[in-house]
Amino acid sequence: MQRVALVTGSSRGIGFEVARQLAARGDRVIVTSRRRESAEKAAKRIGHDSIPHELDVSREDSIDALGSFIERELRQLDVLVNNAAILLDEGRPLSSVPASDFEATFRANVFGPFLVTKRLAPLLRKSAQARVVNVSSGAGQLSSMTSYAPSYSASKAALNAITILFASDLRNARVNCVDPGWVRTDMGGSSAPRSVEEGADGIVWLATLPGNGPTGGFFHDRKRIAW
Repeated sequence: MQRVALVTGSSRGIGFEVARQLAARGDRVIVTSRRRESAEKAAKRIGHDSIPHELDVSREDSIDALGSFIERELRQLDVLVNNAAILLDEGRPLSSVPASDFEATFRANVFGPFLVTKRLAPLLRKSAQARVVNVSSGAGQLSSMTSYAPSYSASKAALNAITILFASDLRNARVNCVDPGWVRTDMGGSSAPRSVEEGADGIVWLATLPGNGPTGGFFHDRKRIAW
């Protein structure tokens, strides 16, 4: 049976490349963006019967609308890649970060993946091939955290914690988080050393793990790394 995969924030950058690779492997991919037009353009470029849908992970009503669409029209979900994220406070000390930026970052980077996974958990529980991949960052490693981007780093550390908890909750699934590295995207900038293909590799690997693959881990370049 063909798998159905949802990739959040997949109209550009790493998310687009992940969606493209999963579709090329035979998955039916739901391509999402905050703007429906962007999702439609990306899905058309990807092809392979990709499905565009509007999704703003910072809004629970938008998440619920997508969940209802999947339940009604597709009736299955096998792969969830929580990729959508924002970066608002690069290069600022924590004491100067506005509370509104800190809250917005956590709403998109933590509450978003939490609410999306929670909303779609019933479908994932029904899948014999359930895979959840949370796109984290080396900036979220407590073992080496710096003041690079305080709210972003803290949000990714929280996302790592959520990964462990969902791995325990969704026992039938393989639930992991991944650091794609510093990638040349709108967020990473043009001076980043890694291509989107390199950034997507570990995500696609985790999304296509065998049934006996790892769960509850944090990975970079297909190797487990410290929290």
